[in-house]
Amino acid sequence: MTEKLKSRNFPNLRFPGFEKEWNTRSLGECSEFLDYGMNASAIKFDGENRYIRITDIDESSSKYKPEFPVSPAGNLTDKYLVRENDVLFARTGASTGKSYLYNLDDGKLYFAGFLIRARIKKVFNPYFIFIQTQTEKYKRWVKLMSMRSGQPGINSQEYASYCFEAPNRTEQDKISTFLSDIDSRIHTQKKIIDDLKLLCKGVMYKLFTQKLRLKNEQKVDFSKWKIKFGNEIFESVTNKNHNSDLPILAITQEYGAVPRDLIDYKISVTDKSVESYKIVEIGDFIISLRSFQGGIEYSNYKGICSPAYIILKNKIPINSQFYKYFLKSESYIKLLNKKLEGIRDGKMISYSYFSEIELPFPSLEEQNKIANFLLSIYEKIETEKKILDQYEFQKKYLLANLFV
Repeated sequence: MTEKLKSRNFPNLRFPGFEKEWNTRSLGECSEFLDYGMNASAIKFDGENRYIRITDIDESSSKYKPEFPVSPAGNLTDKYLVRENDVLFARTGASTGKSYLYNLDDGKLYFAGFLIRARIKKVFNPYFIFIQTQTEKYKRWVKLMSMRSGQPGINSQEYASYCFEAPNRTEQDKISTFLSDIDSRIHTQKKIIDDLKLLCKGVMYKLFTQKLRLKNEQKVDFSKWKIKFGNEIFESVTNKNHNSDLPILAITQEYGAVPRDLIDYKISVTDKSVESYKIVEIGDFIISLRSFQGGIEYSNYKGICSPAYIILKNKIPINSQFYKYFLKSESYIKLLNKKLEGIRDGKMISYSYFSEIELPFPSLEEQNKIANFLLSIYEKIETEKKILDQYEFQKKYLLANLFV
């Protein structure tokens, strides 16, 4: 692959052997026709006929989501059957501009009325046309076209008018094969990550329900788990002895307790209010329940947080990572929901409620063993995520440089 100066009508990067300038094409020029889908309601999947709607197209991969198929109601005609060389476009709503290229592996698909189909002429590579919809140029065009009214929408005539630069078919094929291979790598990498997450979830369930028991260094079973109430392991602490110079922590379900600056969390606070903030130490837990999803976050950082939060510190020796995992597990959430039955949704759990929850207390040696085992899976997931980031960065760079 070689770099070219953008003094002429071709991209920054080209495969060797291609010298001709690219030509401006419109989607309408590249299509046999553009038409609208069928206005039918969705019914239970009949085992053969699938119905693709805007919501059935994955936001990140632009692939059909096969997990929960439905069928279209009423009489079915081949007019609405998606075929090879078909590209579908969302024509209304927040997902306007979203696209999908038909894949034979997706089976027999009928497309819904909020989608527009472009049947790409055989002289063009359909993947090359489809990949245009992932460029920044296309995204800007969609945004501009959607600004005409409060409700975003692009009709078939407007889609047909979208213009882009295209080389001859041979170069289209070369680019398409290359980018398709990267898409396949990204898809495979996401599958690896999803499988690891599923494995981790299953292992956590078995470990915390003791259906899976680890052995000690002598290959002997650990002792039976003890049960302790929340207030036997953790105490509620309040320390406001600071000069307001510590980072303010955001308490999030996704990241735990992290400095606001790291996640671009913009909420202004006054100097006076910060004086009342509580100190959070590394290894502390924070009760932040406003939904029944666990509601206890772990902090890897020292900082301060709003006095509305309850800070938990261990009273006895524990492996904090063990409880970090347990307090996010299905086993704990079931215990919590049982305890909070009848309490209004959205109410923050108090320390007194948490104190009455029975928590597992394995030996410290087994806590360490379980924590290290789960940590190894999480580290593997993070490693695979970094590989995915590299693939996605590579694709982003190529989309910016392989097209005009």
